[in-house]
This record gives sequence, structure tokens and C-alpha cells, in this order.
Amino acid sequence: MAGPLLQAWGLGAALRSRAALRPLGLLAPPCRELAGPGAGGAALEENPFYGKYRHKIQELRRSSPDVFESRMEKRNEVKKQPVGYSSQGEFIRCMEEKAEGLGTKTSKGGFTKDKTLDSILNVEMVKEKSAEEIKQIWNQYFSAKDTVYAVIPAEKFDLIWKRAQKCPSFLYALPRKEGYEFFVGQWSGTELHFTSLINIQTQGETAPSQLVLYHYPELQKEKGIVLMTAEMDSKFLVVHEAQCLANQAQLFYATDRSETYKLVETFNHRSSEFKYMSVIAELEQSGLGRELRPGQVSDKS
Repeated sequence: MAGPLLQAWGLGAALRSRAALRPLGLLAPPCRELAGPGAGGAALEENPFYGKYRHKIQELRRSSPDVFESRMEKRNEVKKQPVGYSSQGEFIRCMEEKAEGLGTKTSKGGFTKDKTLDSILNVEMVKEKSAEEIKQIWNQYFSAKDTVYAVIPAEKFDLIWKRAQKCPSFLYALPRKEGYEFFVGQWSGTELHFTSLINIQTQGETAPSQLVLYHYPELQKEKGIVLMTAEMDSKFLVVHEAQCLANQAQLFYATDRSETYKLVETFNHRSSEFKYMSVIAELEQSGLGRELRPGQVSDKS
């Protein structure tokens, strides 16, 4: 992922205050200020999610020390930019160029390029079946697979899609034992790509997607349903964590509550007013990800 995900670089400065999160009783991962040249690595190592990305960070530091230092300096500089600073066009252009250069894969994570519905389902054959039958086929097929999937009513996807055109990116909070790990979601066509904030901070415009939600509207008009499935980088996310992010996408983009969707609008169009704490508060209120929170035991394997 690239371009608009640099929004999160601006957010990085806002995510550094532990004290600001105390009213909710959970702490977001701290990102300490850089002390000076060469201090970027030390600041990253203090992040509780550093261990998950240690190999990639150390590999970059060894193989391209100049690039590593440049990104740490850039990370420090973008703190001065307003929250939400981005270039949507740059993101789309970079993503398309990357996809063309990698042939059938869009990233080193092994995500499928142009993952069509025909590659999963015999569309012509299922057109003879009812929406309920197709839903059963879809759910049965993916229930045996380690992934995220859904059948979305056409009216709900219409709302999601219209909003995604106006507001293509948003910040999501994934509950962790240490507090919350922040992810940025970016729509590219009917695909919704997620990557973590620290991934963006360490890899910049080359940060790969860690979760992609694929939406298929081919049967929307005729059957009144939109099929969805996903691919994820299992080194960083497990299924119930990916499911939490997918549920949040529907929470914020398909909500009937104007206050909830207003957060998405603010992130995209009034970035200086955006408050990441509001995302956490909305997540707390919804109950999404409760099983992932500290002190909770997940009932999912």
C-alpha cells in the first residue's frame, strides 16, 4: 500500500500520547519522539509491535542503511504535517505500477492480482440458483477455509460503495494485549486494503497490504447480494483479527448513525479535526473485537 496511507504518518504524531488514552483504560502503542539523527531505530524498538516487524526492519537497516535513515528522518518530518495529509492519486498510480511489475501478484505477501469471482465460483451456473442457495454455497465453501467471508445485502453494499467513493480511506483500531494496533484501510476499486501504521512508518510507500477484502458485485442487481472474501498475510494477522477489521469496515461505512460515519468524513475531508480516540470509543461502544481485548478470552481458535 502507498500514497494515502501516508495519512498515517501524520497520525503517528497524534498516537504518541499514552496519557491521552487513559480515560478508556487501555493504552495505544506508544511512538516516542525521535531524539535526533540515528535515534529512529531506538524509537521504533520501544513500540510494543516492533517485534512483529523486527526482521524486515533489521534487514532494511543492514541492506540499505541510507534508505533506513532517510525513512526515519521522513517519519520525523511528517509529524509536522496535518492529520490526514495524503495524495489519493499518488496511491492509485503507485499501486497500479506495482501490480503491473509483479505480474500475477500485487505484493510480496502473495496477494492475488485481479482476483475475479469466476476464479472462485462458476458464475453462469449459480445464476440459475436463488440468492439464498448462492449464500449457502458461498458460506459452505469458505467455512472450511481459514479466511474471512460474507454475503452482503445489495442495499448495504450500495451504501458502503457510495461512501467509499467519497471517503476511500480510514483509520481502524485492532485490540491487542498491549492496547490497540492501528491499521489504515484504503479502497482500491471494490478491494479494501489494510496495512498497519508501524508497517507504513518503517517501509513508507512500499508498505505491502496485510489484509485485502475482495467484494464481488456481479450478482448484485440480479440476486440482490454481494459476495466477499479475503486474503491475509498470516505472519501478521489471524482470522479473527482480520474478521474484526472487516466488521469495522461495515461498522463505519454501512452505519445508520450519522455520528459514526462522520468520523470517516472527518478523516478524509477535515483531517485537522480528526480524533483517533473517537475511533476507539466507537469500537468500545459497538463491542467489536471484545474477545481480542486484554482480560478477555477468545472463543475462536
